[in-house]
Amino acid sequence: MKGFKEFIMRGNVIELAVAVIIGAAFTSIVNALVDGIFNPLIAAIFNADEINKAVWQIGPVSLGVGAVLGALINFLLIALVVYFVIILPMNKLNEAAYVRKHGHKPEDEEEPPTETDLLVEIRDLLAQRETGGAPEQRPAVRGEGPAHGAHGAQ
Repeated sequence: MKGFKEFIMRGNVIELAVAVIIGAAFTSIVNALVDGIFNPLIAAIFNADEINKAVWQIGPVSLGVGAVLGALINFLLIALVVYFVIILPMNKLNEAAYVRKHGHKPEDEEEPPTETDLLVEIRDLLAQRETGGAPEQRPAVRGEGPAHGAHGAQ
């Protein structure tokens, strides 16, 4: 039971439960918007009583595009609202918190060095230690690393 209690009390599980509850409540709002505004508009375009009955007649074939359009509109509305009501404000809040903590925007930071940059620096420091002088300024050579240094293979 201890493991189950730890699992349930973990933050991710609580956040997921809240998201499901909010999502279910939000679904009724989106459904009302789709059913009350968009379905009648699409039904009028396709000359149908309901969007689900809207068809596109191509010769003897009837394509039931109404249900697909309704689902697509529903998805796009949910995605738009989630982005503009949740994602965008959260990104702004996270950026403001980062600025308060670090004193600058995250974009202002330098790119971290690549693995190749670090290996070249290590090679040069090792060469400097061996010669006792300044490190050689030479470009990195493909395949050259600690095992294949300037003094040849092992």
